[in-house]
Amino acid sequence: MGFHTFDVDRADKLEDPDRFRYCSAEELLAALAVPADATIADLGSGTGFYTDVVAAHVGTCYAVDVQSEMHDLYAEKGIPENVETVTAGVDDLPLSENALDAAFSTMTYHEYASDESLAELARVVRPGGRVVTVDWTAEGPGDAGPPRDERFGVGDAASAFEDAGFTVERAETRTDTFVLVARR
Repeated sequence: MGFHTFDVDRADKLEDPDRFRYCSAEELLAALAVPADATIADLGSGTGFYTDVVAAHVGTCYAVDVQSEMHDLYAEKGIPENVETVTAGVDDLPLSENALDAAFSTMTYHEYASDESLAELARVVRPGGRVVTVDWTAEGPGDAGPPRDERFGVGDAASAFEDAGFTVERAETRTDTFVLVARR
């Protein structure tokens, strides 16, 4: 698999409401199924498009991105009071053990998928907490998203989460994407 991060010079694309056709706000919130006082993390938050959606329904949301420039753009847009930006990779989160009730990623799993990242998620997500992953599927047509050789199939992603100690509750492939819900 290749590795890249989303080009900051194209960050305006991250604010396109058309992104909801791949994962709606309602679908993401339903999959997270967390209480209003939950502490969660958006993994690969970019400019905060999905962070804002979820933050309105939780107590604390960490916007995690490896590119500080994305946080700068998010700040220009306006960061909600209950959101804290974190510049870090998923494989090395500056959070305490069991700090999160849930975590989610939308179209970024292919950027951080590794044994180290999933072990780190198992460390920071509390027992019973969920990780919701929506990403471009390797089985899709490849017209949108990253190159096909950088994508994963839902079965590979499910196996990786299970190997890291998660229980997969939902794993399905759609036309362009897959959705995976795993519980620690």
